[in-house]
Amino acid sequence: MRRAGLYVLSVTLVAALGGLIFGFDTAVVAGATRYMKEQFSLSSLQEGWAVGVVLVGCMFGAGLAGPVSDRIGRRRLMLVSAVLFLVSAVGCALPRTITEFVVFRFVGGLGIGSAAVLSPLYIAEIAPARVRGALVSVNQLAIVTGILLAYFVNWAFAGAGPANWRWMYAMGAVPSVLFFLLLLRVPESPRWLVKNGREDEARTVLARADSADAAAVGIRDIKDTLALEEGSFRELFRPAFRRPLLIAVVLAVFQQITGINAILYYAPRIFEGAGFTRMSAIGQSAIVGLVNMLFTVVAIVLADRVGRRPLLLVATGGMGVSLVLLGAAFRFPVLPASALLLIILLYIAFFASAMGPLVWVVMSEIFPIKVRGAAMGLATLALWLADFAVTLTFPVISDRFHPSSAFWLYAAMCAADLLFMWKFLPETKGRSLEEIERSWLKAG
Repeated sequence: MRRAGLYVLSVTLVAALGGLIFGFDTAVVAGATRYMKEQFSLSSLQEGWAVGVVLVGCMFGAGLAGPVSDRIGRRRLMLVSAVLFLVSAVGCALPRTITEFVVFRFVGGLGIGSAAVLSPLYIAEIAPARVRGALVSVNQLAIVTGILLAYFVNWAFAGAGPANWRWMYAMGAVPSVLFFLLLLRVPESPRWLVKNGREDEARTVLARADSADAAAVGIRDIKDTLALEEGSFRELFRPAFRRPLLIAVVLAVFQQITGINAILYYAPRIFEGAGFTRMSAIGQSAIVGLVNMLFTVVAIVLADRVGRRPLLLVATGGMGVSLVLLGAAFRFPVLPASALLLIILLYIAFFASAMGPLVWVVMSEIFPIKVRGAAMGLATLALWLADFAVTLTFPVISDRFHPSSAFWLYAAMCAADLLFMWKFLPETKGRSLEEIERSWLKAG
């Protein structure tokens, strides 16, 4: 049994490398953008597009991941994602024009969008039920670890001369190659194998991950689940399913329009605006990444003890207060730069302890199994669209108005999110997926 546990953990860690590269690739831009802006003489709108185009790729990658992986397998498509990551890392390190850079960032986005869907999906499909929640959470931890790693890489190369930003992107090739090579040693998803008539292979994988008896049960459960998954996209809009769909989409949008990626992507720019030197600003960004990672662990520990709803309500309120203070600190610069850093860290801590991981947890819980795949796809698309909008508009709002305007706008979104969750968000702690589904059907 111990050997089985080590095996499934090792497979989980390999799959989670997709999440780590996802985090790295989306955050490395934070340190590189200022140098790129100078080299290519970018306007604020061009800067926002250079940062945000990756999210357009994410939308396409996430949208294609489900149907393509259903056809060719989870593992094969993760291998394709690893190749896309590698091509993007090398291409973004060597562009002669901003147009070339944008093309390769889009390619990276295809990999990110695909990995964002496939890494947690693969882990969920191979993990024993008793540890599935913890193992799937490893992927979220890998994402924030990747963000932290990107910040440290940015700090390490900040003083490397005019080509420093090229080295920042190039370092993404290392985990991409590692991801590809390790994927060659992991099995295909047992769920996909059963779905495609390869039951004996699936039984072997499940037995290695747990036991022969558990494998037999797992095969039967997979068949039972597959029999229920014939729901069409149209069924999402049945009266019984509209409410959970609304909750998921709105939560996904609020996760982004409350400003998290404006701060993560543009952290050095924000710190420079507060009076830090460029080198110091990049170093402060690394602290932001560390706090993000530590408080994600807090969320994983507390989610099943305290509950989703109270954590989300308290954290969202804390984010709103932090953003009000942050806007005031920029509008009326009387506080020392260290105080501003503490305010940003407070915001990050509140976000990471709830909004970051728990929105995904709630989204995975509230949908009936018949429409879960389609509903998750729609909610994820809404999230990427909101992320793109924030990423594109933050530098424009900051330059044309004032950074405080952006922060106060995000604070207003926190207030709206708080009201929405207070009125509509159910508590899912301790309830089976079947219980949650019955509650929607009864209400509908």
